[in-house]
Amino acid sequence: MIRLIAALDSRRGIATDSGIPWKLPDDTAYFRAKAATGLILMGRATYSEFAAPLHERDNFVLTHDSGPLRQGFRPIGSLDQLVAENPGADVWVIGGATVYADTIIEADQLLLTQVVGDFHCTKFFPPYQLEFRLATKSADREDGETTYRFETWQRLSPKGAAGIEPPRSS
Repeated sequence: MIRLIAALDSRRGIATDSGIPWKLPDDTAYFRAKAATGLILMGRATYSEFAAPLHERDNFVLTHDSGPLRQGFRPIGSLDQLVAENPGADVWVIGGATVYADTIIEADQLLLTQVVGDFHCTKFFPPYQLEFRLATKSADREDGETTYRFETWQRLSPKGAAGIEPPRSS
């Protein structure tokens, strides 16, 4: 199963040029618990934010740059390559914006922390509400003045089938 996990504001914003604009310890714990097993896939910018790989196992960095990565991080050319080299493995796509946009068409499920408000982000999660349905959501929570909730979205139709109508019989 391919899952995208992200926290986004009311405008689908996920970060500013200086990083994630909110600090939500419960969201960090949720993220770590959900992505505790399976393969971790991230982009180069997200990789640069981590000092060490998550969960003390190899994390994959989606990159076409042949430069070396720190210990515990492995380069991969595409999500398709990662899936082909690890058949049956669960994959957690953890960002950033370009990686989400490039992989959402392959996602089975989205685990989204909805952070209420406009945080003036410059990086955004791709549109998703036409291809996914809200399966579960938590009650609203508060951390200081920040309100948020956890949501799980399931894909509506088979991957890659968006906009394709079935053949009509004559």
